[in-house]
Amino acid sequence: MSAQTTTEASPRRRTWIPSFTVQVFIALFLGVGLGFLAFQISPPDGEGEATNGLATALDLFGSTFVTLLQTVVPPLIVLAVVSSIANLRNVTNAARLAGQTLLWFAITALISVSIAIVLGLTMRPGVNSGVDPGTQEGPDRDVSWLDFLEGLVPANILGLEAETTGAGDDLSTGLSFNVLQLIVIAVVLGIAAVKVGKPAEPFINFMHSALQVVLKALWWIIRLAPIGTVGLLGNAVYSYGWHTIGALGQFVLTIYVGLALVLFVVYPVLARLHGLSPAKYFSGVWPTVQLGFVSRSSMGVLPITQKVTEQNLGVPRYYSAFAVPFGTTTKMDGCAAIYPAISAIFIAQFFPGISLGLTDYLLIALVSVIGSAATAGTTGAVVMLTLTLSTLGLPLEGVGLLLAVDPILDMGRTAVNVAGQALIPAIVAKREGIIDLERYNAPRGRTGFVPTDEELAEEASEGSDEGDADGSPGSDGEQGSESRDKEPEASVSPAKD
Repeated sequence: MSAQTTTEASPRRRTWIPSFTVQVFIALFLGVGLGFLAFQISPPDGEGEATNGLATALDLFGSTFVTLLQTVVPPLIVLAVVSSIANLRNVTNAARLAGQTLLWFAITALISVSIAIVLGLTMRPGVNSGVDPGTQEGPDRDVSWLDFLEGLVPANILGLEAETTGAGDDLSTGLSFNVLQLIVIAVVLGIAAVKVGKPAEPFINFMHSALQVVLKALWWIIRLAPIGTVGLLGNAVYSYGWHTIGALGQFVLTIYVGLALVLFVVYPVLARLHGLSPAKYFSGVWPTVQLGFVSRSSMGVLPITQKVTEQNLGVPRYYSAFAVPFGTTTKMDGCAAIYPAISAIFIAQFFPGISLGLTDYLLIALVSVIGSAATAGTTGAVVMLTLTLSTLGLPLEGVGLLLAVDPILDMGRTAVNVAGQALIPAIVAKREGIIDLERYNAPRGRTGFVPTDEELAEEASEGSDEGDADGSPGSDGEQGSESRDKEPEASVSPAKD
């Protein structure tokens, strides 16, 4: 009896599993290695299709992961934006917070695009690139400002669009979501719910509950990121090979230098200017930066970005629930500033007889600051690039060429995007005096997050009986967590500069 009791009381042994960070790094090296191996077995055919089983498997893993992320994006956008707007209805200085958030989105975008223009002019990635002009092809569809503005008007409540392809017996029609229209629909619904008042409470509660369900499903998809990374990176190496990547090496290098300057110089300087530790900022946002790098989707890592903003950077939940989802759809320093600016300069340098003047560079900056919503938090930034090229009147044939290295670039772009989406709420919260500096400066736990009261209680009681470790609904730890979330909201008032 005594032996049985001792056995039951002893803590269960845990099977050693590498941390998520280690899994991601292993996936990166494995993806490159398998992609190179698949290319050595047999290169792709003339149409870029896989010619061996390993290449087919890599393409399947990568495309399936992206498809899963894209599937959850439409409901996530609507639920997140509606909930974020509704979360500000009881905050006395909501208009000030929203205005400060938009202002700093624009400021960081302007700084980023300025860096990109300087790098494009000094590093000159389009000169003597060694790329075969015969590999160029235009995008499937030109995107102009008129298309952008027309796309803001929803054609139906679901934001669905139909596209017919093929001809004759091969004619087919497919449905897709217009993300810009979904954002407009969600903003209108959120504002309408706030204006209706008390009768809209059941609707708002439903949207909050549905958002939690979708976020849980999204987290399950995110856990597949290492597998998706192997497929995405491996397929990129296999499809384009080192020759294409090498030919565009100067362009890739310029993009990553710009991304590095924004991530490792601009963001830390902004944090320091507002009295925030750059080291704590980096350690705080690292979980979402690494996930953004491998998933290539700002919207896909939304729950992690919001978690690091609240739990690591000390931004109160009532504000982060607005700023982070809103930033995920409109705050794109990597995709909407660095990438299109350098790409436009690359194409202007690549094609003979084209030169850009001061007005063109001002237009690049303008498009970057106000056109970020065109990327809409999904993988890829082709829409933003074609929008920039159309504005400047540059040849669109260069888009097809740059797509060859887009998967490599998209990883770095998304990492910068999510880092900025977490930084701006922290800056605004510091300026408004609502940030929890104790939490911001607290040491991160082994999971990369500042432990919550519940997690601290579990660690303190580790090794005790399961009943004692679980606690009761009215435990002190849970009450402390609730008071931490509610206390700032009860004391919100217009901040004084």
